[in-house]
Amino acid sequence: MKIELLYFGRPGENLKLARETVQAPAHLQTLAELLAWLRTRSAVWEHELADKRVRCAINQEFCTTSAAIKDGDEVAIFSPISGG
Repeated sequence: MKIELLYFGRPGENLKLARETVQAPAHLQTLAELLAWLRTRSAVWEHELADKRVRCAINQEFCTTSAAIKDGDEVAIFSPISGG
């Protein structure tokens, strides 16, 4: 399954990556599974993509990690937005 990944904010800075296209395993069905698969890359990836450290959007719509993913999706990964 081909997924376009975009990295913004802290994840992009710390992973030194703005975008990539990955060939994810076909058995992945949810955003949570995709993030878990990406976290297996290294300890840095595990830390940066921890559930509480990122927010995500699929095809430019905010979503929870239970959202379904499919071939051709664009997934944006970014720091949680905080305000005051």
